[in-house]
Amino acid sequence: MTSTATIKAPVSDERVAIKSTLAKLLGRPEIGALVGAVALFIFFSAVAPVFLQPGSIATVLYGASTIGIMAVGVSLLMIGGEFDLSTGVAVISSALTASLFSWYFSMNIWVGVLLALAVSLGIGFINGWILVKTKLPSFIVTLATFLMLTGLNLGLTRAIGGSVSTPSISTMDGFESAHAIFASSVNIAGVDVKITVFIWIAMVAVASWLLLRTKVGNWIFASGGDANAARAVGVPVVRTKIGLFMGVGFCAWVAGMHNLFAFSTVQSGEGIGNEFLYIIAAVIGGCLLTGGYGSAIGGAIGAFIFGMANKGIVYADWNPDWFKFFLGLMLLLATIVNLVVKRRAEQK
Repeated sequence: MTSTATIKAPVSDERVAIKSTLAKLLGRPEIGALVGAVALFIFFSAVAPVFLQPGSIATVLYGASTIGIMAVGVSLLMIGGEFDLSTGVAVISSALTASLFSWYFSMNIWVGVLLALAVSLGIGFINGWILVKTKLPSFIVTLATFLMLTGLNLGLTRAIGGSVSTPSISTMDGFESAHAIFASSVNIAGVDVKITVFIWIAMVAVASWLLLRTKVGNWIFASGGDANAARAVGVPVVRTKIGLFMGVGFCAWVAGMHNLFAFSTVQSGEGIGNEFLYIIAAVIGGCLLTGGYGSAIGGAIGAFIFGMANKGIVYADWNPDWFKFFLGLMLLLATIVNLVVKRRAEQK
């Protein structure tokens, strides 16, 4: 008697399943922002033809870079599961440190620049250290830092110089070389492009490499996704989070030096509110508020969207009073799209 063996179909294992190209594309955190950026570019190109002129594009890129430089550090921090509400005033704190120290001690401006770097990294370290030691939410820690830096910026500037702004440092030793690095322009085909655009692109490239090609990037995603689980498998969560806050401090130093050497003077009350622009750029770019998801490229696209909206409204001769409404609408729509895209990608 012959028996027939029942042949069972192999059971598929979702862990080794091959995702389609579409699923991989939808799984990228910046895809929603990219679609939005393309749509916005086409829209402003249609309603304001001047938007397509090379000089206008350079202006848009410059506006995007001033937000995008900070959005790099903020994006990585948000992927790591934390916020920093002190970033706007930290930029001004860095510029004030370099300016006031160099001016009143009659030092070469580069001494002030290096001191400002140390101060910016120190602010980031303190934020991160307090966070991991107290286990307080980063919202509370950095809100306190925001308030303290706001008071220090205004109080010390007025106490030292008797004014809310710093003296002009345009004639000091080292100004020209520092201006060339932080605030000069590069002529490309007859169009002046601010050097901050190239600094921004370089920082995005380095941050993307860090996230996608190094173990530090894995630590950042793991710390933001589930800090306790990451700690259990050997991820140095404490060092990672402190390092992320110091990375934000470094970005604040770069942005602060640009502000200082672009205008040679600093208003101590500036920067308040800019922290929301950096967070908005990161969220529009695909960074989730819950952490563990996002990309530096997405933050860059979010900053570019901000630059297009900011200048596009002007080129279209619209009332700029509507800009904040437009920005809020973009934030809401981008957040919804990012969540929907992420869920659809996880189901494929």
